[in-house]
Amino acid sequence: MSHALPFAPPSPWIVRFAPLLRPGGRMLDVACGGGRHMRHFLDRGLSVTGVDIDLRGVADLKGPERVTLVQADLEGPDGWPPALSGFDVIVVTHYLHRPLLPALVAALEPGGLLLYETFANGNQRHGRPSSPAFLLREGELLRFALDHGLQVVAFEQGEVSSPKAAIVQRMAAMKPSGPAPDLDGDPEPVALPAG
Repeated sequence: MSHALPFAPPSPWIVRFAPLLRPGGRMLDVACGGGRHMRHFLDRGLSVTGVDIDLRGVADLKGPERVTLVQADLEGPDGWPPALSGFDVIVVTHYLHRPLLPALVAALEPGGLLLYETFANGNQRHGRPSSPAFLLREGELLRFALDHGLQVVAFEQGEVSSPKAAIVQRMAAMKPSGPAPDLDGDPEPVALPAG
């Protein structure tokens, strides 16, 4: 099932990392809106789940076996729905609610990938969002990943011109599959000077 326009195209940042995921995996699109990333991963053979307070933008996706839609107010008193867990990839774009960040890590399977892209401080000069509550601080996604034991695959922050001028942060990070291999107390090898 291929989805052509009139739907917005997926973010190039998200598309860049899609080949890391195997068909048959499970994808979660947080604050899914019109489902542009759900549609992309569905076309790549993944089972997709979209969560949003308003599901009208993805109503056309109801029915296929590999699609789950969850209506929830993620910023409300109930917060993160406990049923949202066990995902191979979680995608978040143009959305920030800091209290949910730890829930994203908890909802990832070991080896799972978190793909995050949203606006950052400095975006005020380009328009909305302009409130600090909705803008990442410098390096905030990177610090979050490191504080929560994620392995950062890629991180960017800065100004973009497409699809419109904005200041953004982008991160791809993996949840470790298990503990780091033990070196049995041996230090890392040190290169000896030649001669």
